[in-house]
Amino acid sequence: GFMHWHQLLLFSSCELLLQGPVFIREPSNSIFPVGSEDKKITLNCEARGNPSPHYRWQLNGSDINLSMEYRYKLDGGNLVVINPNRNWDTGNYQCFATNSLGTIVSREAKLQFAYLENFKTKMRSTVSVREGQGVVLLCGPPPHSGELSYAWIFNEYPSFVEEDSRRFVSQETGHLYIAKVEPSDVGNYTCVVTSTVTKARVLGSPTPLVLRSDGRKYFKGKGEKYIMDYFILGPVPQINWRRSDGLPFSSKIKLRKFNGVLEIPNFQQEDTGSYECIAENSRGRNVARGRLTYYAKPHWVQLIKDVEIAVEDNLFWECRASGKPKPSYRWLKNGEALVLEERIQIENGALTISNLNVTDSGMFQCIAENKHGLIYSSAELKVVASAPDFSKAPMKKLMQVQVGSMVSLDCKPRASPKPVCSWKKGDMIVQENERISFLKDGGLKIANVTKADAGTYTCIAENQFGKANGTTRLVVTEPTRITLAPSNMDVSVGESVILPCQVQHDPLLDIMFTWYFNGALTDFKKDGSHFEKVGGSSSGDLMIRNIQLKHSGKYVCMVQTGVDSVSSAADLIVRGSPGPPENVKVDEITDTTAQLSWKEGTDNHSPVISYSVQARTPFSVGWQTATTVPEVIDGKTHTATVVELNPWVEYEFRVVASNKIGGGEPSLPSEKVRTEEAVPEVPPSEVSGGGGSRSELVITWDPVPEELQNGGGFGYVVAFRPLGVTNWIQTVVTSPDTPRYVFRNESIMPFSLYEVKVGVYNNKGEGPFSPVTTVFSAEEEPTIAPSRVSANSLSSSEIEVSWNTIPWKLSNGHLLGYEVRYWNNGEEESSSKVKVAGNETSARLRGLKSNLAYYTAVRAYNSAGAGPFSTTVNATTKKTPPSQPPGNVVWNATDTKVLLNWEQVKAKENESEVTGYKVFYRTSSQNNVQVLNTNKTSAELLLPIKEDYIIEVKATTDGGDGTSSEQIRIPRITNMDARGSTSAISNVHAVSSYIPVVLFFIVNALW
Repeated sequence: GFMHWHQLLLFSSCELLLQGPVFIREPSNSIFPVGSEDKKITLNCEARGNPSPHYRWQLNGSDINLSMEYRYKLDGGNLVVINPNRNWDTGNYQCFATNSLGTIVSREAKLQFAYLENFKTKMRSTVSVREGQGVVLLCGPPPHSGELSYAWIFNEYPSFVEEDSRRFVSQETGHLYIAKVEPSDVGNYTCVVTSTVTKARVLGSPTPLVLRSDGRKYFKGKGEKYIMDYFILGPVPQINWRRSDGLPFSSKIKLRKFNGVLEIPNFQQEDTGSYECIAENSRGRNVARGRLTYYAKPHWVQLIKDVEIAVEDNLFWECRASGKPKPSYRWLKNGEALVLEERIQIENGALTISNLNVTDSGMFQCIAENKHGLIYSSAELKVVASAPDFSKAPMKKLMQVQVGSMVSLDCKPRASPKPVCSWKKGDMIVQENERISFLKDGGLKIANVTKADAGTYTCIAENQFGKANGTTRLVVTEPTRITLAPSNMDVSVGESVILPCQVQHDPLLDIMFTWYFNGALTDFKKDGSHFEKVGGSSSGDLMIRNIQLKHSGKYVCMVQTGVDSVSSAADLIVRGSPGPPENVKVDEITDTTAQLSWKEGTDNHSPVISYSVQARTPFSVGWQTATTVPEVIDGKTHTATVVELNPWVEYEFRVVASNKIGGGEPSLPSEKVRTEEAVPEVPPSEVSGGGGSRSELVITWDPVPEELQNGGGFGYVVAFRPLGVTNWIQTVVTSPDTPRYVFRNESIMPFSLYEVKVGVYNNKGEGPFSPVTTVFSAEEEPTIAPSRVSANSLSSSEIEVSWNTIPWKLSNGHLLGYEVRYWNNGEEESSSKVKVAGNETSARLRGLKSNLAYYTAVRAYNSAGAGPFSTTVNATTKKTPPSQPPGNVVWNATDTKVLLNWEQVKAKENESEVTGYKVFYRTSSQNNVQVLNTNKTSAELLLPIKEDYIIEVKATTDGGDGTSSEQIRIPRITNMDARGSTSAISNVHAVSSYIPVVLFFIVNALW
């Protein structure tokens, strides 16, 4: 049993792949040049099919004997003709392709041989013609096959006859026409014939042409004709063409060879008709007529196609072709003429076969032909006989429908012939009634389905070859309903809303929610920042977060199950602050006002309530709210006047619209405009002065900013007078950026009061003055040097200089201070200086070199300058302190005191002598340093040692303190004596008693 099934499966698979022959390539007409170096010609033929086709060929209706290998060879399906011969290989060839399903025959292909024989060598007779007459010289080509071209040699090669309005060579016949013979035409004419296929060329015998004076015409030579009537008695005619029906020529028509040839490319049916050639000269006119008729080879309108049809069915196969004359039809089966019988009929090209049987299978060809050609259309007829089989067209396993709907259950097994179908529901035979009906294709239709219709339906299909059945399970569900649908909403930008979509559905069905926004499917991944699906399994609620204007539109909730789908829509209106107003223009400008107009932008679903205007200048910090008339601009007003502008300033304006939601985006700025000029209104501020050199009055002010200058040509009017004088002295400062004016005159008394004011002007006129203020003229510099100057060395790097104050008088004004100049080694040119305030009488010189004499002098100064220097005094800095630190510091601690000893510090020759020592000490937790002075190399400290102490020792000299010893840390003392040195510190115990320390002072220091 297993082998039987396996063989059947293989057979079925092969059967699926079987295919009758179909041509891929067919032979085409060929011309073989006689004498060609190629010793063979190939006629193509290739067909596909399964099994692969085999081939045979016919020549002129007779089978070619392919066993004659010296003449023929089969290459695949191609026929190779070896050493072709025009005597027995010329004719019509057809290829036959055959496999187990049938045979097809190719179109006919004509094989011709191109050749050109030589002219017969006999001489040609002289042609004698009268001057002015016309003549025709005939060529009479030799035996040939294939297309020829013609030319004529005049006298000797390579002098060819050139065609012109008198001379014409016909490429149809080879004749040479001379319309009007002239004396220069006398000579020998030789016809040259060329094969366009083989390129062979042969020359005829020369024909002499001579002139006669008697006017008679001579026709000489056997078999030659000279037709001259049309050309007699030139002169050369003018040639024109026309259609006999009077219709104009189409643009494609060309006239060649001096109008002697009419050429019609791409000839179509509308080009048919009668054409006339009109020749005219001074002797008269002649007309020649010719008719062009249209023919067309057959062309397929409807091809036949492969058919697979059941046994006992009927076949109707129609093939149709166009052509002129109208084509006739014939049919081939497997390459042979179809034999007609009672059940096989052909009518108008259509083939009818009734009550088909398996033997009707095969390859069929319809041939359409007229006298101009024939065409083939091929197809396979496969007549099948089989028992019903559901494996290739199985019934649906499951169908889900809802209560009240209509359902059709398909039953379309593969079967030949068509089976008879019956139905069962479970084990019960299904009967037709007012709701249940059987379909012609075997299906079952149930209308107004109820829950009771649910169950398993079986279709039993049967024909004479067997029967089979298939089943479908029908599930009936309740319809899906939307219980809470989205409703139209009106929201503002930035809010979040939920559009509900909740349903009631049959629990047997899976449910899917989708949302569409303005017709497009919502992508929750892509739009996740705004859209989110929320709710349970029966809910498809849509949450929209942070709503934007772009979210306005129609939202549709689509609910789909395997059986039905329902949807509900809602409109969402998003209201936002207005879009920017458009087309802001400055219609009119004055010195302080600008008339603006604009157009309303989008209101974003909330009407505009008001507008505000903003202005910007090169001097403002960004955009500033402008004052307008009207002060409040309502939403229906689109013009306003901006006031309180500064003259002669470049302004830009923009407009902002507001609605209930808030202020919107500002408009684009207007074009930049400059207000008109006006007289300046603002005088300089901070008018002041004073100082300067002797005999000067210095007046200063803050320049007026550019935005307040009100026009070009801006400058200042400076007015001043001595206090108590009536008349003002005025001068003009033309630079708007200048902040001061200096009046120089020997008559100006030092440090005397003046009244001053500064005004403004521009191209439009003068503006106001600033309020009057009083200013002192320049002071007189000091004239007396400081007295009793002394210098005292404080250390190796510091000298203190002191002096007595100088006497002062009113004209000196305010004493600013003293300048102390100092130098060494007589290098006064490279001196240094320090300055101190006027109430000081000493100065300390720091950062000096040690053990060096410094010279110093002092002078007073004020705003007018400095006075004379004092006498020079000097002082020598002290030597530097010793660089050697106190060494070998040893300490002993008891419960009441600490004893210190150290080695004596000896100064070098260039160092200051040691005058004593300083002991610096502090607790480890404090920064306040206490100092003990001693002239010994030992010290006793009475300390309350409750914590660690840090101690250092330095030598003291006139030149300052020397280098410090190493730090000593004395730990807290407990109950026993301790000792140590800088090279070894022992662990010690603290002492609990506290005794005051004598001879100490506190130094705030960090070390």
